[in-house]
Amino acid sequence: MVTIHHSRMSDLEPDNGLLVMCANETQDLLTTEMKKMLPKKVQTTEEWLRNYSLESLQLTLKHLVNKGTIILDSRSGAEEIELAEEAVTNFEARVSEVVELYQQRIQWLLKDSRKVFGLVKGTKVGLVVDVSGLSDRPRLEGFQKDLLFLIDEQLCYKKQLFCLSFGTETSTLWESPKNVGVHVLGEARQWVQQLAPAGGCNLLKAFKHVLAVKELNSLVIIIRSCPDQSLEILADYAQQCMLGRRLLVHAVTYDCGSPAAIATVKKLAEVVSGRYHCYSSKGENSDSSDVNLLLQESHKAKDLLKSIKQTFQRRVDVSLISGIADVSTEVANAAIPCFLSKPRKHEGPLIIQTPHCLARTSTEWLKTNGLKAKKLNLYQVLAPNAFSPVEEFVPILQKTVSSTLHEKAMMQFEWHDGTVKNIHVDLPILYKYQKLLAKMVRIYEKRINWLAVASRRIWGSVCERRVVILVDISVPNSTCIIHIQHSLRLLLEEQMSDKDCFNIIAFGSHIMPWQMELVPSQPENLQKAWRWVLRLQCNGSRNFMSALRRAVEVDFKEKDKHKSQGIYLLTTGIPDQETHTISAYVAEACRGFNLQLHVCLFSVMEDADSCGIIPARYATPTETAIAFKEIVQAANGRFHWFGEAGIFESDDITVLVSEMEKAKNYSQKCAFLVESLKQRSGNQPANPFIAEAGATMVVRKEKRRPQKLPSPKPTALSLARQHIKDKHCAEKNASRRGPAWRPTSAKAEIPPVQTIKQWPQAENRRKYKPRKQPECSVSVFYTDKGRNVGAVYRSYPKTVCIRKHVPSVRLPKKEEICSSKEWLTKYSIKKLKLELPRLMFGPSCTHQKKIVESLHKKVSAKYCTIFPSVEINGVVRHLQVQSKELEIYIEQMEKVLLRYLQRIQWLLSGSRRLFGTILEANVCVLIDTSGSMDPYLPHITKELTSLIWEQLRKNEVRFNLLRFAENTESWKEHLVEATDKTCHDAVQWVSKFHAHGNTCILMALQRSK
Repeated sequence: MVTIHHSRMSDLEPDNGLLVMCANETQDLLTTEMKKMLPKKVQTTEEWLRNYSLESLQLTLKHLVNKGTIILDSRSGAEEIELAEEAVTNFEARVSEVVELYQQRIQWLLKDSRKVFGLVKGTKVGLVVDVSGLSDRPRLEGFQKDLLFLIDEQLCYKKQLFCLSFGTETSTLWESPKNVGVHVLGEARQWVQQLAPAGGCNLLKAFKHVLAVKELNSLVIIIRSCPDQSLEILADYAQQCMLGRRLLVHAVTYDCGSPAAIATVKKLAEVVSGRYHCYSSKGENSDSSDVNLLLQESHKAKDLLKSIKQTFQRRVDVSLISGIADVSTEVANAAIPCFLSKPRKHEGPLIIQTPHCLARTSTEWLKTNGLKAKKLNLYQVLAPNAFSPVEEFVPILQKTVSSTLHEKAMMQFEWHDGTVKNIHVDLPILYKYQKLLAKMVRIYEKRINWLAVASRRIWGSVCERRVVILVDISVPNSTCIIHIQHSLRLLLEEQMSDKDCFNIIAFGSHIMPWQMELVPSQPENLQKAWRWVLRLQCNGSRNFMSALRRAVEVDFKEKDKHKSQGIYLLTTGIPDQETHTISAYVAEACRGFNLQLHVCLFSVMEDADSCGIIPARYATPTETAIAFKEIVQAANGRFHWFGEAGIFESDDITVLVSEMEKAKNYSQKCAFLVESLKQRSGNQPANPFIAEAGATMVVRKEKRRPQKLPSPKPTALSLARQHIKDKHCAEKNASRRGPAWRPTSAKAEIPPVQTIKQWPQAENRRKYKPRKQPECSVSVFYTDKGRNVGAVYRSYPKTVCIRKHVPSVRLPKKEEICSSKEWLTKYSIKKLKLELPRLMFGPSCTHQKKIVESLHKKVSAKYCTIFPSVEINGVVRHLQVQSKELEIYIEQMEKVLLRYLQRIQWLLSGSRRLFGTILEANVCVLIDTSGSMDPYLPHITKELTSLIWEQLRKNEVRFNLLRFAENTESWKEHLVEATDKTCHDAVQWVSKFHAHGNTCILMALQRSK
């Protein structure tokens, strides 16, 4: 309930200069304000409204309500707001006067040259005039008259002026901008009077010419017909050329009835953050960005007056006015709707916190805390007690015998490579292992909870040292701007204080960077960034590509010199550009560099957009998520999707959940092993064990086999052989170069062969050692003289290890001045010993098939199918490499590829891009200055200057210059040393080149000898 009553002036808030005592004072006050505004009419409407909008003049419904006092109704107990009648009356009067003020400015903008060409801003103006479609003489004269009026009324007050006309070709009045004066204005008027039709409308060529003039800060483009190029080409070229440059663009269509031309002008102004003005002598299709802004503000003021009149019904005696509508509802309708209430101290300074731990992605974190890193992989635990089944032919039995399982302690278990292993089930070890798995799962749950709170719920974990934040402030985000600002506040407070540098780029239809480049993450910079975030307002569509290109090409222009760089995008919907276009760009921008793009997608409730705003591109939340996943995958980044209900999807959390599922799977397999062992040890009926879903373990029931026959007891001959072997090994260990063993006597007696009742004692047995390839072998035999024993020694060559390790690569950081062919002789993949076939395949790993005569066919080796095989250069080989070696190889190859990219960038920089690398110590440069070189001669002259100083002077090369056309002219008679004096002289000589005549290459080559 709103109540308005008479109040004393002492009850009102202090006078701020805008309160009046009567209606006449309102008129006087606004008249005074309008007189103050007169000198400011040269401002654009956007600049003018910063001081005279309803918000700036405190003329919104919110400000009116703030002037009242809240009281409690004694009957109903509801809160009511009391407003003074004078305050409401004066408020309405001031709003009405402001509406009149807006009308006056609109009328002023539609007078004189401003009606035809709009308001021209800037001090150094470039005038670009389209002279196509001027075949009609009366129309040409009218156009010239209006241009003269523009020069006399607006351009004469500028500091510098540059004039260019274009049709099929371009024509300039001066080579560079001229200071405005009587003489310059006279030349400009004469140039206007001499304008003549010139074919088509080649606006792109005009852009190429005028945007190369760096002195200009304002550009007026006047179009009379539809440009020859498409809108996309023009907009993209203008956007690229103006990236990082402050140039005011004012696009005008003059008496043009083409809808395509008008659409081009409006889109062009939107892309480059400029203004547009459409003029028609017949009054059709007239439009202006300056006038539209005033009309929008005027409509707001009229709607405000209507809302006030509809809200309050006044009594005849005007003693009391009772409200018929809830003020809170009116304020909500008048202000920007928002489903998130403003948090406490939202606009206060940041409370900056210092992170207590190093920020890492979950993937990096699992490299030190994962199951494999903690050696808790199930196969790692079971490996010491795992044995492969053996199946061998026993000659004494004349049949093939398979190994058997111990009935109470071993089970068959499917291994990770698909083979079957015999596992010794050690119950205490498995019990301890399951306890460790449960502990690791609790650790993973704790990290997931940590990732789901504070700023990490919105942004994930910000890990990079150099960060650029892209913020979507398109019009559909008007309903959640408070949430976006609060999200940025949390990020600045909690995760940005330990970074090296950062920047924020807001984007709608156009981009608004906070700073022109990255700044250090100091507390004062974080506070400044927050104050800038509070001023953000939603406008336009989602031009994500422009913001991304600005971050990559400006903020990260030296991305090859830094590590740990990331771009974080906070958005609520799909970008304006196609997904495949963005994916291709980020893949190219991030390839070979330590730069990632991470996406934080905020899903707004479907019914939150009460304004009914339709975005430039529509996609469902699921389609939007799929599109951003594709972009993130191309950029090697992370995807984070959240909303009011919580986190819907996060790559960081998904990796942890996958590790928890793996731990659960391992625990289930342990339980299967224990349960199967219990069934076997308890002599239970043989029932197949059905595993739970998700488990990949296989348990097999073995049939009982008869016990093995006892081994035969050794004879005297066997003991003699064993004794000789033991003695030989002992002598070999004592001295490698000891004398060879010989029989002590040719008549050595050996007792008759008999059975041995007892085995040799354990201490006399040879200790177990790892099996090695023997260097020699001993054969014992009976001689033909009685029962004497002889021995034969056979030596074998030492085995050579064919396994090759991945070498560590060392590449120079400084570029060497040599040809690429010479450079690759030292740093090619072959020279660095990183060829894949050389490392992965040795000479003994060839997959062989031999002919078996009894079978009459080729048969592979017995265990050939166990090893993975690949075909290299037509030969099938077995892969002999471990996963760790592959990881090392990939790491070394990435290092090599990055160095190759740096070398390519160096070769394409500076004068090397045009002339290549100068390798010789004595050089003569031949320059063609014939007439055909006229369009390219300025560029070649500039590059020659760079060549002289960057390569010839720096490398102390003896050189000479020779230009040729119809005749040849040499700079010096012979080669000279590259000193500062000679280089200055050479640059001066090069700057005087002019193109003329024909080309005579043969004469130049003969002269250079």
